[in-house]
Amino acid sequence: METLTIDKKKFVVIEQSEFDKLQLLAAQKTSPVKKLSLTAGKKLAYKMIDKWAKGK
Repeated sequence: METLTIDKKKFVVIEQSEFDKLQLLAAQKTSPVKKLSLTAGKKLAYKMIDKWAKGK
């Protein structure tokens, strides 16, 4: 790992394999998307439509 300074800003250069590992770890820390059932999805959709309709 090397450090470069360009225009008083520091940049770090790492190997592609290390970057891929870091990227994979960062992706795993995101929370999964919550899935709704069909009825819950419909209920949420109607609620959002009502909210948007009142805003106009």
